Amino acid sequence: MPRTQLPKKWQTHPGNNRFFCSGRCMMAKDTGIFWFTCALIVGTSALFFGFDCVYLTTKLSPAVPVVGGMLVVFVLGTFFRTGCTDPGILPRSTDAEAAFLEQQYEPERDENGQVRNQPRLQELTVAGQSIKVKFCYTCRMFRPPRASHCSVCNNCVDRFDHHCPWVGNCIGVRNYRYFYQFILSLALLAAYIFAFAVTTLVLRE
Repeated sequence: MPRTQLPKKWQTHPGNNRFFCSGRCMMAKDTGIFWFTCALIVGTSALFFGFDCVYLTTKLSPAVPVVGGMLVVFVLGTFFRTGCTDPGILPRSTDAEAAFLEQQYEPERDENGQVRNQPRLQELTVAGQSIKVKFCYTCRMFRPPRASHCSVCNNCVDRFDHHCPWVGNCIGVRNYRYFYQFILSLALLAAYIFAFAVTTLVLRE
C-alpha cells in the first residue's frame, strides 16, 4: 500500500508567516517592506558604484570599490539572514497539553458566575529564585521568561525583542545577532558612502 505522507510542520504552522524553500526560510506575512528595504540598499549602492567609484578608482585608489563591495555583500547577507531565520518561535500546546493545563487551573468567576479572562500566572523556582511566567491564551501555554507574543506574526517568540517590518521578521533569540550585525554593517556602509561622496565633491572642485 502507498505510504501516506504526513504534512510538514511548516505546512500546518498556525502563525501568520510565509515559508519559502520548502520551509527553510520564513518571513512575516507582509513582505512588501522587506523588498523595499532591499531595493533601497541595492539602489543606493548601485548609484555609488556607478558614479562615485568610477571617478575615485582613477583619482584615489582601486581599493575604494573593493572595500565598498565587501561591505554591501556583508550587509545583504546579514539582512537576508535576519529576515529569513526563525526568530525562536515557541511551539504551541497540543489539544491534549492544553486540556491538561485547563485541568490544573481553576478559573476565577465574577459574582454572576462568568469566567474572568484575567492573566494566568505560574510561579517557578529557578536557581533558588522565584520567577513568574504568564499564560498565552493564543498559544495555550505558559511562556518562558523574556518570551512574548507577537501580534503581527501571531506567535510566541523566545527572548522577543520587537517585530521589525524593515527586515520582515520578528527579532528573537535565533536571529538577534544577525540583526545586530546588520544594523552595525549598514551604519558603516552608510558612513562609507557618505564619506566618499563628499570626497568626490571635494576632488572635483
